Amino acid sequence: MQLASLMQKLHQKTPKLGKAVSLATATGVITGTSMAAGLPVWLMGAAKVITGSKVADKTVIEVTNRWIKANNALIDNILPHKDWRISLPENVNTQGKYLLISNHQSWVDTSIVQYISENRLPLTRFFTKFELIYIPVIGQAFYFLDFPMMRRHSKEAIAKNPALKGKDIEEAKRACALLKHKPFTLLNYLEGTRFTKAKRDSQHSPYKHLLKPRAGGLSLALNALGADIEGILDMTIVYPDGTPNYSDLWKGNIKRLGVDVRYIKMPEGLLSSMQNGDYEKDSAVKEQFFTWIDTIWQQKDQLITKMLADFETNPQKG
Repeated sequence: MQLASLMQKLHQKTPKLGKAVSLATATGVITGTSMAAGLPVWLMGAAKVITGSKVADKTVIEVTNRWIKANNALIDNILPHKDWRISLPENVNTQGKYLLISNHQSWVDTSIVQYISENRLPLTRFFTKFELIYIPVIGQAFYFLDFPMMRRHSKEAIAKNPALKGKDIEEAKRACALLKHKPFTLLNYLEGTRFTKAKRDSQHSPYKHLLKPRAGGLSLALNALGADIEGILDMTIVYPDGTPNYSDLWKGNIKRLGVDVRYIKMPEGLLSSMQNGDYEKDSAVKEQFFTWIDTIWQQKDQLITKMLADFETNPQKG
C-alpha cells in the first residue's frame, strides 16, 4: 500500500516522470520474474514430458500462477488511480473447467484476463500456433502448460500430400484433450484478430464494435473437451479512451477499462451435437451453431455500446 501511495503521488505531481518510472519498474520486475519462473517451468516441464509426472505438471502450473500473481501486483501498486469496472459471476472457482470467449482489441487483453482471473478462475490457456514452440523459453512454456497448439497445413501442402487433410483438426483435438483432467480456462478470441474499424469495414461486418466471429476453435474445444466443460463464459472488454498498446498498460495510460464476464447458455441439443463432433459432418448443425454465435455477438455489440455509455453518464463510478 505504501508503494501504491508513493506512485500515486508521483503520477499526480509529475505525470511524465510517473509514467517513465512505472514503465521502467514494470519492465525490470517482469524481466526478473520471467527469468525466475522460466528455469523451474522449463525443468519441471521437461520432467513432465519425459516421465509423465503429475507432481511436475502441478509444479509448472503453480510456478506460472505465482509469476502471474507477481505481475498482477504491479498493476495494483505502480499504476495511478484507475476507473476499472470489472464484473464476474460469483459462481466461478479456480478448480472449474471453462471455455471463455471474448472480443479482442489489444495485446493488453490477455494481461487483463490474467489480472481479473486471479483467485477467481483457473489458469488461462489459449490457442497458439505450433511454430511458437521454437521461441526459446516462451514457446516451450506454452507446450509444458498444455496450450492447444495449432499446426496449419496449407492447401499446397495438402495437394502434395493428401494424407495431411484433417490432420490439423486431429492434432488440435488431441491438444485440447490434454486439459481434460485438470482445471482450465480455455480462451478463444472468436474474431481471430484484433478489432479495428478498417478491418470491420473491409469484411463488411454487420456489427458496430466487432468483427465477424469464427467458429473453428470453439467447435474444436467443444468436441475435444465434451462433458468435462462446466460452463461457457463470455467476456466483453472495452477501452473507453481508445485502444491501447502494451506499453500503455505499464505507463498507467489505461485510466478507464470495462470488463464484463458472464455465463452464456447453449441449447442442450446443439451442445450435444457439438460435443459429438457433428459440426464437421452435419451442415444443419453448423448453421445452427453459426446462428447461436451470431446471437451472442449481437448481444455483445449492444453491451459494448451500453458499457461505453456508462462511462460517460457515470464518470465518477468506481
